[in-house]
Amino acid sequence: MPIYIIEHLEPKLWPWCIIEYEHISKIVGKNNLWFTNIKNKKDAKLLKNYGKVLPVSVSKLNLKNACVLDPETPKTLSPIEAKKFRYFIFGGILGDYPPKKRTRKELTQFINADVRNIGKKQMSTDNAVYTVSQIVKGKSLSDMKFKDKITVTINKIESVILPYRYNLVKGKPLMSNKIINYLKRKKGF
Repeated sequence: MPIYIIEHLEPKLWPWCIIEYEHISKIVGKNNLWFTNIKNKKDAKLLKNYGKVLPVSVSKLNLKNACVLDPETPKTLSPIEAKKFRYFIFGGILGDYPPKKRTRKELTQFINADVRNIGKKQMSTDNAVYTVSQIVKGKSLSDMKFKDKITVTINKIESVILPYRYNLVKGKPLMSNKIINYLKRKKGF
């Protein structure tokens, strides 16, 4: 089983990040998940519940057989190729719409590793990890089903559109129920 590494690139550990990181831990298992670039000891203590925590950037680890996932690179990850990688590295980034291409600017250019995409559409971090985990299991990207733009109903008159790509699992978008509850409780957008 490969190691999935989330290089945390946000200025702090936002509630949304915590929810996604917990969901990733459930998807790939705590023993297969690393969080890097976690400098705050309180954040590190919290994230230890979900995986291994390192204060340094993944760029300092000198990993062999590593692959950075970046939607801006031209080559798509295939199931055959996925078997050669021991580490899959993702940017722990809260998405912007339109995308600002932060993975390339803040992660890809600093790591000596192969770089692949899992499509050109921006995904939440948990969906990106899920997609790669399916590719590792032998499923090609073209065989997966996705939904772009999810609408989350907040109440009778309000809803939130999440303009990202989500995997369809048993006909439903892959999303933690905690994200939906968080959106419903959040004051203002």
